[in-house]
Amino acid sequence: MNAEAGPRPPLIALDGLRKHYGGRGGAPAVEVLRGVSLRIEAGEFVAIVGASGSGKSTLMHLLGCLDRPSAGTYRFDGRDVAMLDADELARLRREAFGFVFQGYHLIATESAQENVEVPAIYAGQPEAARHARSQALLDRLGLGDRLGHRPHQLSGGQQQRVSIARALMNGGRVILADEPTGALDSKSGAEVMALLEELADAGHTVVIITHDREVAAAARRVVEIRDGLVVADSARAAPPRSAARAQVEPAGESRGPSLSTELRDACRAAWRVMWINRFRTSLTLLGIVIGVASVIVMLAVGLGARHQVVAQASAFGANLLYMSSVGASSRIPGRSVTLADLQAVGDLPLLSHVLPNVTGNKVVRFGEKDLQTYVRGTGAAMPEVQSWPVRLGGFFSAEDDRDLAAVAVLGHKLARDLMPEVPNPVGRRILIENMPFQVVGVMAEKGAAAGDQSYDDLLLMPFSTAGVKVFGQREPTYTAMAVREGASVDAAEKAVDELMFERHGIRDYRIGNAAAAIAAKARTEDTMTLLLGLIAAVSLLVGGIGVMNVMLMTVRERTREIGIRMATGARRSDILRQFLTEAVLVSVVGGSAGVLIGLAIGAGLIVAGVPLIFSLRAIAGAFVCATATGLVFGFMPARQAAGLDPVVALSSE
Repeated sequence: MNAEAGPRPPLIALDGLRKHYGGRGGAPAVEVLRGVSLRIEAGEFVAIVGASGSGKSTLMHLLGCLDRPSAGTYRFDGRDVAMLDADELARLRREAFGFVFQGYHLIATESAQENVEVPAIYAGQPEAARHARSQALLDRLGLGDRLGHRPHQLSGGQQQRVSIARALMNGGRVILADEPTGALDSKSGAEVMALLEELADAGHTVVIITHDREVAAAARRVVEIRDGLVVADSARAAPPRSAARAQVEPAGESRGPSLSTELRDACRAAWRVMWINRFRTSLTLLGIVIGVASVIVMLAVGLGARHQVVAQASAFGANLLYMSSVGASSRIPGRSVTLADLQAVGDLPLLSHVLPNVTGNKVVRFGEKDLQTYVRGTGAAMPEVQSWPVRLGGFFSAEDDRDLAAVAVLGHKLARDLMPEVPNPVGRRILIENMPFQVVGVMAEKGAAAGDQSYDDLLLMPFSTAGVKVFGQREPTYTAMAVREGASVDAAEKAVDELMFERHGIRDYRIGNAAAAIAAKARTEDTMTLLLGLIAAVSLLVGGIGVMNVMLMTVRERTREIGIRMATGARRSDILRQFLTEAVLVSVVGGSAGVLIGLAIGAGLIVAGVPLIFSLRAIAGAFVCATATGLVFGFMPARQAAGLDPVVALSSE
């Protein structure tokens, strides 16, 4: 050894180590270790022996950096462990220590090979290298034919050999074995002790915690602990057999777990847990499935209703302007909007048609049948302007309007109600206020704009005829103006307003925009759609609460597994990420099922004639919300899991 460099420090150096529990909230403190000082060189095979309650297990937890001392100093390879943060302690456990427990502490849902590979996952070893090393270790320990077996399919001795292979996975520089033969029969116990002796001969530092003096006798150094103090140490009676430091090469460079590797492992573990607890998982998924499916179907129904309303409203002319008189002049003969005004408005380049209309309710008679109906005098271009075709016969012409012809066109429903026995009313004569009119056509079925009287109950006649012969009114009740194709409805409305204001000097008229009315109806439907979506989102929220509940149960059931993962080198962030991944996976599976079920329900409603429009944005939004629900509601259980104390977690049932 180089004298100038000075002697190298021992691998493990404890000075005055103390550990007590309690002492908070008025409870008395219980001191378990009362000033332990100990030196362990690399390559030693040490047995720490003591009766139950002597503090030996607490000492092992401190040696393995699973717990922190209350006082004193612990140096590992010359470095003060108290100066390390939680992540650095996890790295030290991952790189330097391998644990062998009395209860084996294998993850029940993982195979033998997967259990062995857990430390390597957190060390960031490539998958191929992990598989090769774990298989080689299990082959070496006589378990080459048990790679895929779960812990419950292995005997106690086989499980303990799996835990030894796990301890060696990252190199196993220091093997800490807590009562390694305590749960084994004598034969299996002897085999395990022989394995530990082989590891010590190979250069591993082996520390056994036991109450069995026969087991301790197999070690090359025995340290006795009683009431939290070292009372005997065989190394004081005889010097170590070799002063040379044994070297154990690590299995590979520890770079920490890669995100992709850890996510794959978390997803695999989560899926396996979900499958084992299928019934509980199904109940948990039900809330997410109902929520996502409800959002998709409700929004599809809302969008379908909106589209239907807008399409129906647009059928009555989305490019139309309506103008009527207002003020006192509208309640006396002679309107403020005159035919001269309409002639001037008709010259505007943005308008294609100007249709004056005069309207009112009149009694219509055919034979013995009398009906009161809505009569509208309008222009010959009305079918073109309002996209309303004639079903039977024809429409009156501009010449009929000029000649005050006594002709009429019936709405679909009016023709059926007035002449139920007549298949074709064209050519028949009717009376309107005792004035004869000839029916020249029947309009196609049109329905009604939302909130308006049905167009199918309407009787149409030339504007001049209606004004002179029926209503005694030459000026229009209102005027419909069609905007030219490609022109702006708002610009046309502004032009009409400017012209009318220039002619009148006051605004004794009102101009309405059909497109604005359609937009208002669409906004109303949007509000209803939003309301439906919010109602459906409540189901998604309930599903999220279900995810949180099941994740809390999962953390409670898998507390020991969390402790095992921490003991093998998992950082708190690794545990947090793993349980968050599991929560999100539950939500992703539920969201996917919800999307499929929602689409299936929607398809059934479409077949049943319900107007639906599926929105990719709504589907994607529902799925993303489901995933986010898992993330949000899974965070608290995941944080609870990450905050567990390794020692407490390992000792849980």
